[in-house]
Amino acid sequence: MHMDIVDLRQFYATPLGKMAEQSVGAALSAMWKPMSDERLVGLGFANHFLDRYAPDAERTVSLMPALQGANHWPIAKPNATALVFEEDLPLADSSVDRILLVHALEHFENADEAVAELWRVLAPNGKLVIVVPNRRGVWARMEHSPFGAGKPYSGGQLNRLLRANMFTPTAWNDALHFPPSGKSIVLRAAPVWERLGRRFAPAFAGVLVVEATKQMYQGLPVKQRRSKRVFVPVLAPQGVRAKTGTRASHAANGPTGT
Repeated sequence: MHMDIVDLRQFYATPLGKMAEQSVGAALSAMWKPMSDERLVGLGFANHFLDRYAPDAERTVSLMPALQGANHWPIAKPNATALVFEEDLPLADSSVDRILLVHALEHFENADEAVAELWRVLAPNGKLVIVVPNRRGVWARMEHSPFGAGKPYSGGQLNRLLRANMFTPTAWNDALHFPPSGKSIVLRAAPVWERLGRRFAPAFAGVLVVEATKQMYQGLPVKQRRSKRVFVPVLAPQGVRAKTGTRASHAANGPTGT
């Protein structure tokens, strides 16, 4: 289940949220190569980080899961945000150069379907960058932050998921080594915690950051989709057919109901 957009915005407005943004941003910057004339897409709640890289990109779009909700982005500029279903993105094949996932993968109902869809829209040798809660970290166990929601991942789980869907991990990093506390004494010491954590205990970081490259040397395996989002027609009050957005689940051998 995705977190609500209101909760995400409120968290990043707090001192703890701002420090978390700074820590994750530093981990991203360490692996983020120049992207002049590239097309960048953020999926989940990546707006704070898109602000850092959008000026260098040819085009930047923020896609937010329908179950999460969306807000206007960028601020004081024409809107570049859209609500989407993560397993059915409104993008053409090979149309994006780089995708950034933040507060996304851990909430996907079917991670394999969603990552396969990201493979589809990425250009050859395109880059996928994922920020996901670390199952070994303290942050994944604390529900007062967005990093304590959803399914956390270990490095091995993330590696297997990517390789199973035609991605090759090319760079790893970590962030959020300081305790998930909003107390001023903890926040003041956060930079020290970050340096010590990266050096002596990287396995227990709050989040994992991985960059993966789209593979092109073999075909993408055909997979039966276990679920599908559809628009199902229903009857309006006077018997007039109208369309409303609902979800319908399909089993591998056919629909089970609407």
